[in-house]
Amino acid sequence: MSVDHSDQEQPLIAHLVELRQRLLYSVLAILVIFLGLFYFANDLYTWISAPLTALLPEGTSMIATDVTSPFFAPFKLTLVASAFIAMPFLLHQAWSFIAPGLYKHEKRLAIPLLISSILLFYMGIAFAYFVVFPIIFGFFTSVGPENIAVMTDISSYLNFVLKLFFAFGIVFEIPVATLLLLWSGVVTVKGLKQKRAYVVVGCFVLGMLLTPPDIISQSLLAVPMWLLFELGILLGAILVRKSSELEDEVEPASDHDK
Repeated sequence: MSVDHSDQEQPLIAHLVELRQRLLYSVLAILVIFLGLFYFANDLYTWISAPLTALLPEGTSMIATDVTSPFFAPFKLTLVASAFIAMPFLLHQAWSFIAPGLYKHEKRLAIPLLISSILLFYMGIAFAYFVVFPIIFGFFTSVGPENIAVMTDISSYLNFVLKLFFAFGIVFEIPVATLLLLWSGVVTVKGLKQKRAYVVVGCFVLGMLLTPPDIISQSLLAVPMWLLFELGILLGAILVRKSSELEDEVEPASDHDK
């Protein structure tokens, strides 16, 4: 008796085709946004460098130490900015791919988490640009020797800024990460509360590693991290309780169908 494996292989092939299609849509979305922004690439770089250029001594400016830097630095910034702007669409494509495999009560919880993760990521970037950058660059430009002119390379500045954008964008995802850990059962609200002291110390250690060696800059990262952790615990207690109630409602219905 021959066994036809086409029925078993087809679902996998269909998933791979759908994944390829959604990846293609994501790349096209980034490309479309990039083409729309590229004309303003230099203006975009001027805006992103404003927190530093506003603090440079009179008569100094940013420099390009590489021949290709005046083109590739704005190009790279525009490409990354396009990915940032397309983030809601990218996450929507990811959500559309995994949503069919979720239960109804899981979808109710996942959609708010998806929207919150997007907003928190943007909030982290905005916090870095409007609050952290002026303080960090003010510190760096004020501690150098008097006979040293501060003229930062545009590529080095861009790399530094993008690292901080990613760092603060990820840090602001702490509430979502906390909720997912609680929801999956890896940790409990009680367990997180018991480890609060270690988390606070870890926040300041991370703040020390990611910011200049002064207490103000360290606190600008560590304090929001701790507050976001506390927010995750608070929302987690509500989320876990509501998730348990929804599961209790689903199980009796399933038993009744049997």
